[in-house]
Amino acid sequence: MAEQDWALEPGWLLSPAGRPYLDSILHKNQRRTFGLLERPALPPALAVPTVTYKLFLAGRSGVGKTALVAWLGGTPVPPAHHETLGIEVTTLFWPAKPRGSSRPVLFQLQLWDCGDGALRRFEHLLPACKEEADAALLLFSFTDRASFEELPALMGRVLGPEDSHLVRVVVGTKYPFGGSPKVTPWRGDCTPGGSSRAGLARVAPVLDALVEELWRRDQVTAGVTPGDTGDTRT
Repeated sequence: MAEQDWALEPGWLLSPAGRPYLDSILHKNQRRTFGLLERPALPPALAVPTVTYKLFLAGRSGVGKTALVAWLGGTPVPPAHHETLGIEVTTLFWPAKPRGSSRPVLFQLQLWDCGDGALRRFEHLLPACKEEADAALLLFSFTDRASFEELPALMGRVLGPEDSHLVRVVVGTKYPFGGSPKVTPWRGDCTPGGSSRAGLARVAPVLDALVEELWRRDQVTAGVTPGDTGDTRT
């Protein structure tokens, strides 16, 4: 996507103008961990609207769903694989500024990670993950060819005609050159595990692109030309 086509300003959070908002999601130069009822503390003069999105992760066991969530959230990546037994929800915040607007938006991303084994065994988990979801992240591993070949079957298994509103993102994990995740349609050459400001510089392009796609979908749904100002969420 060309920079002029973006509805949100890519890289804004790491610019001088975004510094106060960046500080709100950091603690002692590390990413803060937020509970479901917590949010960044901003002074009244910097108060901004919060837009919440729910993202559901799907992929075969061992593909790297939990590691991806940890990398996006700025927490340590698990050193070894352990099957997620049920649903784990991680909340992260990512401030971004719409083009042409003087006021940023605080995006709250709720990442729903469900173990593939549990998803297959318990029929109620998939509907719970998809209920009021805004996006589906479909994962494959560069070190597991079968996980890539199974993507069409995965989509058919977890997504139906009623899910046409979901933003669908394919994520390639365990990239052979440095272990960097690759996100389609975006490319983020990022090193997992970075939670400091240096780590933010690596994860920022991926999170910028992710909230861009969700924000753009909302604008189109609301009949607003992407790039116009205003919060389209109700």
